[in-house]
Amino acid sequence: MDVKKQIEYWRKGAAEDWEIAGDLVHREKPRYGLFFAHLALEKALKAHVCRATQDIAPRTHALLRLAELSQLRISANQKVFFSEFDRYQIEGRYPETLMPPPSPDEGRAQLRKAEEIFQWLMRQL
Repeated sequence: MDVKKQIEYWRKGAAEDWEIAGDLVHREKPRYGLFFAHLALEKALKAHVCRATQDIAPRTHALLRLAELSQLRISANQKVFFSEFDRYQIEGRYPETLMPPPSPDEGRAQLRKAEEIFQWLMRQL
């Protein structure tokens, strides 16, 4: 397996999904935008997991689990964020668990929080 190719695959996908996330949130489609923001974070973390383990990233969507596998120094606040932000991937994949959609203002606020972590992850790749 070519680890560098895996890392680049996940890094590029993360950047593309982040762009889509911002577009959707700004078009007042926060549920879908935050789903793509989660996907971008997931892919960025998978790039870090590949780098840390020199192996293929596991098939999981759980941000906290991926963060733990990445061997990055994750703060307590980031751990809480990852755990809470997982709700957006669940809502996007499992409609029977839908909660009321975030308002456009909530979507923008959540995207700002996610962006700080996303940028931090991408700077380290």
